[in-house]
Amino acid sequence: MLTGLLHEAIRAADPAAAISSHLPSRPKGRTVVIGAGKASAHMAQALECVWDSPMSGLVVTRYGHSVPTRQIEIVEAAHPIPDEAGQAAAERIVDLLRPLDEDDLVIALISGGGSALLPAPFGELTLDDERQTNRALLNSGMPIGAMNKIRNELSFVKGGRLAMIAHPARVHTFVVSDVAGDDPAMIASGPTIPMETSREEARRLVELYGISLPNCVQTHLEHVLFIPVRSLRRRSSWRIRLA
Repeated sequence: MLTGLLHEAIRAADPAAAISSHLPSRPKGRTVVIGAGKASAHMAQALECVWDSPMSGLVVTRYGHSVPTRQIEIVEAAHPIPDEAGQAAAERIVDLLRPLDEDDLVIALISGGGSALLPAPFGELTLDDERQTNRALLNSGMPIGAMNKIRNELSFVKGGRLAMIAHPARVHTFVVSDVAGDDPAMIASGPTIPMETSREEARRLVELYGISLPNCVQTHLEHVLFIPVRSLRRRSSWRIRLA
């Protein structure tokens, strides 16, 4: 009986089954696929098997997790501490999204690990600042949801900001969850899904867990504000499966 339950759980989390059941309608324009996470390459491979229209795009996964694809480019980067390959992938994804218009469709393939795999330090922050912050968060003992609320405030792609960049294109997100409660905004820090948090909440968490951050990161949390992205919920859709 337990073996049967295990096999059923694995079947339910199969990206091919989840994706084929929840495909978006075909766009008049282009279909651009983006993604990040340890399972994102397998999700891209599954999407190619069921999507019968032309598409292109870029997905970043962890080193050693790439799989063969025909139309979607797979690149590898470091996890859990981000590296230059991940930053370059994030910049390329942004470049793919900026020219899109209302006739285009973005399919985002998101899974656990995407926070580290899409480093995109905001403003004057650097990749090294993001690395130091990630190390501090990983050593803090805080839950992943709390970590992502802080990461959200340091990035120009997390917390729904990729969907903002893609506007006015339609954004459809598939999520493989590794987070308790399956909040899609918390998985990979929700690059296409707005996060219900605030700068004040990030500062509170840093103080609560006694985290030592680089001086420029601390200054950033104290003084820099982002444009709210809650309104993006009207423009984005997502499907969630439990990994």
